[in-house]
Amino acid sequence: MPLISVIMRTKNNEDILAEALSSLFQQDLQDFELIIVDSGSVDRTLEIAAHYPHRLIRIQPQDYFPGKVLNAAAAQATGKYLVFQNSDVVLLHEKALSALIAPLEHNPSVCASFARQKSRPEAQHWVQQDYAKSFPATEDAIPTWLPYSLPFAAMRYSSWLDFPFYTWAWGSEDTEWGHRQRLRDPQSIVYVPEAEVMHSHNYTLSQIYGRSYIEGEADAWMRPYHSTSLLSQGAALRMAKRLLRASFQGFKDGYQALSTGRAGEAWGSLPRRLMWEWGHEQGFRWGLQRLAEGGIEDQSQRGQSVVLQRHCSLRKP
Repeated sequence: MPLISVIMRTKNNEDILAEALSSLFQQDLQDFELIIVDSGSVDRTLEIAAHYPHRLIRIQPQDYFPGKVLNAAAAQATGKYLVFQNSDVVLLHEKALSALIAPLEHNPSVCASFARQKSRPEAQHWVQQDYAKSFPATEDAIPTWLPYSLPFAAMRYSSWLDFPFYTWAWGSEDTEWGHRQRLRDPQSIVYVPEAEVMHSHNYTLSQIYGRSYIEGEADAWMRPYHSTSLLSQGAALRMAKRLLRASFQGFKDGYQALSTGRAGEAWGSLPRRLMWEWGHEQGFRWGLQRLAEGGIEDQSQRGQSVVLQRHCSLRKP
């Protein structure tokens, strides 16, 4: 029985998968099994994966729903710990996996951990800034709104059995899980800045809308965790605050892009922030409507459709 079960989800990742898998199999800790869940790749993804020992789970593209897929894969794991690695995440040094696992090995009260994500070299300036804020160099600087992040993260198998991922909405399954667990014990999830990985996306405006929509839908479900935030306000006040926030951050992004010689990125700064707020608001309203109608899980297909129509890496045939 391996110490760790690594769960990786793939679809048409031939451009980065070899680098991600190579970084995993170069770790100083090799006591793991790899479970790959592929949702209909038609490129060289599975050919690349075949060079590494793994168990393959195939699903149809239309069946890809993060919480459900993760729960199904975890149910087949045999390790003491579950490690989640996105197929576009590259571990930046050979001790990243052992560093991620160390808090769980050394402290029985810790049930989960997550890594520091650094943006890719080609990341746009606003992406670099967002990742630097979200994943700082020290544990005490981690923002309170980020309870858990799954691109490279670990948890005890027993903790997953106790708290499977929710399946109410298509997105934010890691955030929702982290909030639930931290309500039980705020110290039970540890941010590990020493476990460094490379991961980021330069989203188009359409993709930004899709991502923010599903996060907004999920945030409607997670309102009890945001009692003092924008989410607790009425619609008119919420929109006013969104507009002010987007304007401030958009102009700030533009100024920083110009000051660092990235004039070509500056023009899109305000539209990106506005699109994020608009998509989040639309998803949040849909989530509130779902809750008012009883929160039927079948309605979650709408969020899935919104993001898949816009996210090129997920919608490839």
